[in-house]
Amino acid sequence: MPLARPIVLGNWKMNGLKADGLALVGRLAARAAHPTGTLGVFPPATLLGPVAQRLSANRILVGGQDCHHAESGAFTGSISAAMLADAGAKAVIVGHSERRHGLGEDDALIRAKAGAALAQRLLVVLCIGETEAEYLAGERDAVLTRQLDGSLPEGATPENLVVAYEPVWAIGTGRTPSLDEIAATHARLRGLMAERVADGAAVALLYGGSVKADNAADIMALDAVDGALVGGASLDADGFWSIYTAGGGA
Repeated sequence: MPLARPIVLGNWKMNGLKADGLALVGRLAARAAHPTGTLGVFPPATLLGPVAQRLSANRILVGGQDCHHAESGAFTGSISAAMLADAGAKAVIVGHSERRHGLGEDDALIRAKAGAALAQRLLVVLCIGETEAEYLAGERDAVLTRQLDGSLPEGATPENLVVAYEPVWAIGTGRTPSLDEIAATHARLRGLMAERVADGAAVALLYGGSVKADNAADIMALDAVDGALVGGASLDADGFWSIYTAGGGA
């Protein structure tokens, strides 16, 4: 069944050593033994096994930050979806802007990665979002439609897919779209998903991009927003928990 709302996922990015990561999830686990919604952490690959083991008796979701589209092979430095699952991951992020724009990953590659993740029964967190230039040019809707059409994997359902809207210009900048803009964009995405996926209107839609404790409540109170994908703020257990509770989690 679809994830319980609110859904608040923390992308640690390239941050954290073993002691730091285990201390962070230890503090979260003490508060979230039985979360009422869905709380998740996405540590770097080096911490995935230890974090998953630490949270094995807890309902906090653990995921990877990316996966390769192939099952195995001569891909030095890459990690397959099967390896993530073997390390204890239940989910994986694909299509984050830092890979789309920083590493040149296109929609076709992201779709292949998402398909590989679904084949391993991992929950896919598919990120989409426009750059500042696209936003200023009024191209947001066209960009999001193109990214969805190119990135959605076959077999996507509300049970195995979450879509995260992250305007690139808001990630890590402290800037966010207005609440009206977020609401309108998520409502449009809800309609697009209903046209492209069976029961697609039930696919969870997250907002990401400078989500903090002081704006989380307003953002997650919007009708079409089911939760948040949190970046840097997820590295502080107290702040991350505050975001979760601001969205209605406990």
